[in-house]
Amino acid sequence: MNEIQKSIEERLYELPENWEWVRLGSLVNIKTGKKDSNHGNREGAYPFFTCAAAPIRSDTYSFEGEAVLLPGNGANVGLALYYNGKFEAYQRTYVLTSEKISIKYVYYHLLLGWERHNRNKQFGSATNYIKLANIKDYRLPLAPLDEQRRIVEKIERLFAKVEKAAHVVEEVKESVELRRAAILYRAFRGELGTNLPEERNILETAGQWIRTKLIAENMQPYRIPKNWVWLCLKDFLPPMVSCDPSKLDCKEFLYVDIDSIDNRQFTIKRPKMINVSEAPSRARRAICKGDVIISMVRPYLMNVAKVLSDDPALVASTAFYVCRKNEVVNTDYLYYYLLTPFVTNELNIRAKGHNAPSVRNKEFLELKIPVPPAEEQGRIAKKIAKLLDALNEEMHITTEVEERLSLVKQGILNKAFRGALGTGEPEKEGGKAR
Repeated sequence: MNEIQKSIEERLYELPENWEWVRLGSLVNIKTGKKDSNHGNREGAYPFFTCAAAPIRSDTYSFEGEAVLLPGNGANVGLALYYNGKFEAYQRTYVLTSEKISIKYVYYHLLLGWERHNRNKQFGSATNYIKLANIKDYRLPLAPLDEQRRIVEKIERLFAKVEKAAHVVEEVKESVELRRAAILYRAFRGELGTNLPEERNILETAGQWIRTKLIAENMQPYRIPKNWVWLCLKDFLPPMVSCDPSKLDCKEFLYVDIDSIDNRQFTIKRPKMINVSEAPSRARRAICKGDVIISMVRPYLMNVAKVLSDDPALVASTAFYVCRKNEVVNTDYLYYYLLTPFVTNELNIRAKGHNAPSVRNKEFLELKIPVPPAEEQGRIAKKIAKLLDALNEEMHITTEVEERLSLVKQGILNKAFRGALGTGEPEKEGGKAR
């Protein structure tokens, strides 16, 4: 291939007349940090850039000034960070500086193309990593120095407007979460306007299914309507049923572990298809349509879901407590109750352990629940579903807006590095960029 053909192929798109395509290695100084991850100190005075998405702290600094930081290995390869000041860097973090060009100009182009550039250029099996050549060979369109500065200023002005809109979206999301919590708070205190005082309490209609005495008034967590009663889960939940996958009438089964739960939508989203001969030791919980499952491990993650499938090949992990259908508490009512901040807080208090705090089944069964008349349970569940559906739709819209704002940023960067933001002054800056 002759030099002219090679030059043409290396152009990603046409540039303004006084710009040129260059490789990043010819423009920047590239170093790596010298510190290992143990160098960090939470109370340190300086940012310490590791390969994480955000810096930790350090007592020392080895770099000063403007720089772009690129994680060299792990999940954040493709991320680009900018910092101006004194800082420390990890031994697998690349530090880019330059006296030739605007390093912020480089940073913004890396936001546009660095992740894509590295998708198929990573090495290693256990831990992925990039090489120095990934950086040196990265191509970017180089504008004259004064225009680089104008481009950076224009990008930052436009990004500020996008961030302002994003802040409004974030406030809406926070408002949705607060309103969700308020709906659940009111629902289980009889404050949704659905309670009928003349309805008989659950003791009169399903007393034969309740195993122990009522909770004394001085032990009740909060006040409830007069025709409601406080019970413990142990008072009415049927015992869980064990299941041995090897005895199922099938070669493969659907395994529901914690990773199978969508803890934003509170559904079983991705059960794993596993050969019965390779069943994990924890695959021992039988689950049926109408059951509610809740993880006893890391309860703050709120891995809660209703079982909507009647597939006999469904088996859950022993990490879950399986709340089986019963004659006392409506499945949907119980499901929503387990999503309340009250329950999450109670379980967090009961959780033991450091790396993976968990709640013992016996402790879970001691959890108190306000139980309305049977008909009221159904009305409450329907009212909650209606109100939360409206909030979910609002959240869906905000998510779409967030995605569009991200696309707006990409659009700004695309225009910026094609000379299409109206920042050029060719009559003053004739000639090549360098």
